[in-house]
Amino acid sequence: MMIADDILERSVARKEIANANTPSERGFLLYDGVFTDKQSSSERSFEIQLALTQDQRDAAEELINEMYAWRGYGSDHRLSEASNCFTFNAVVDGKVAGTLSLTVDENTVLAADNTFGDALDRIRAMPGVQICELTKFAFSPSTAPMHVIASLFHTIFIFGTQRFACTDLFIEVNPRHIRFYQVLLGFTLVGQLRPNASVGAPSQLMRLRVSDIGKYISEHAGGADTSARSLYPYFLTAAQELIICERMAALDERWPFRRT
Repeated sequence: MMIADDILERSVARKEIANANTPSERGFLLYDGVFTDKQSSSERSFEIQLALTQDQRDAAEELINEMYAWRGYGSDHRLSEASNCFTFNAVVDGKVAGTLSLTVDENTVLAADNTFGDALDRIRAMPGVQICELTKFAFSPSTAPMHVIASLFHTIFIFGTQRFACTDLFIEVNPRHIRFYQVLLGFTLVGQLRPNASVGAPSQLMRLRVSDIGKYISEHAGGADTSARSLYPYFLTAAQELIICERMAALDERWPFRRT
């Protein structure tokens, strides 16, 4: 009977998360803001949501497969079902315009382990290291400007540091995207190119220390010089960060599998 009660409580908890502060068809709202549409010069609203339902994940997968197919990376990619993987959507005018997933190194292998497992194992062995990984990044350039993409990355940074104390962030990218992550976000190369079987293309493992992200945010977030070749001036201010932290606290109250 206790097992049945526990299952029921978890089921109710999942429903509470989905309905916590937004309608049931939307994800858990972590941040909402506005940006100026360059074409119309009008303000448009956007939201950064934690995807909680299958419909939200389906919308993210649709965008991923659309963008990946356009680049020749295949069109049958699926989001991880693992409990340590969290998908975040940037939603503009009710439609997913960007998506990015964070996987924390807990109990299951990371996607990058399939290609760079030996390199990750060496870093795992270092004292005080908590690895996490970004995967399945896709965005529509026409509807997700730099401010929206920066807000997506910043929200995930807050989630990963506060909820899981991640110290080192990894991403596996196609060589043509290396410059983007080096210049705009400060990632560094780990090792050499290797063939990635899942996309049928070469890939490069890249690393960014979370402490460096915090330093870049402190130095540049909310700055006026958005002409610089960096994504950090588009990141959120300390006051906007606080909004996300408060909403995460509300999420923690309803989270059925909270880590301690």
